[in-house]
Amino acid sequence: MTQPRATIRHPAQPRRALLAAVAVTAALLLGPAPARAAVPDIDPAVRKVRIETSQGSFVILLERDRAPLTTLNFLNYVKIGYYNGTIFHRVISNFVIQGGGYDEKFAAKEVGGPVPNESGNGLSNKRGTVGLARGELPHSGNAQFYVNLTDNDELDPTPLRWGYAVFGRIIEGMDVVDRIGRTPTGPVGPWPKDAPLESVVIKHAEMISDGAAASPAGAPAPAAPPPGKPPAK
Repeated sequence: MTQPRATIRHPAQPRRALLAAVAVTAALLLGPAPARAAVPDIDPAVRKVRIETSQGSFVILLERDRAPLTTLNFLNYVKIGYYNGTIFHRVISNFVIQGGGYDEKFAAKEVGGPVPNESGNGLSNKRGTVGLARGELPHSGNAQFYVNLTDNDELDPTPLRWGYAVFGRIIEGMDVVDRIGRTPTGPVGPWPKDAPLESVVIKHAEMISDGAAASPAGAPAPAAPPPGKPPAK
């Protein structure tokens, strides 16, 4: 299915607008998570993902123990090459960079089912952490992800509402993430604001296991680990 637009509310917005990003009644907030089909097994040794962008590359250390459903979902998209050729379509200085859902022609990519919200895993939306973007409904996240450019505690859950699930953190390339975060933005394609005026493209996403890049599904394993790449988001 084509994914719904996922939005991370800016903490500088009025609190009521921020809370509008989640369900507004306790019954809905505390309701059951959606059923989800199992994703293919991923080697437990894979705990890192390298994202190569048009502005450099960065490495994400995944919190597989704290956010098992979200990380497996993310790794599955990486494994099938889903993120290759997608863009960071939303950049807000001192807030987040968000991407992984649209191609360079601004077309939304097809996605699988939603992921149960794991925002109650004890991980906070601090600078350099990576979270799963979603719509207003708490369990609506799928493929899009974001990186926090600053501490965004307002995105964390409270006893009264769901938050945005953190599932990893940048361990290499935060300077590239910051560079993307300074990209000039404005109205581009279907977005009325906050879109990079010059596309920031995810060229390639790859899993890393035991110091070597994991091969995508169906591809032969590399003869040797790939050379180091500059870090990014």
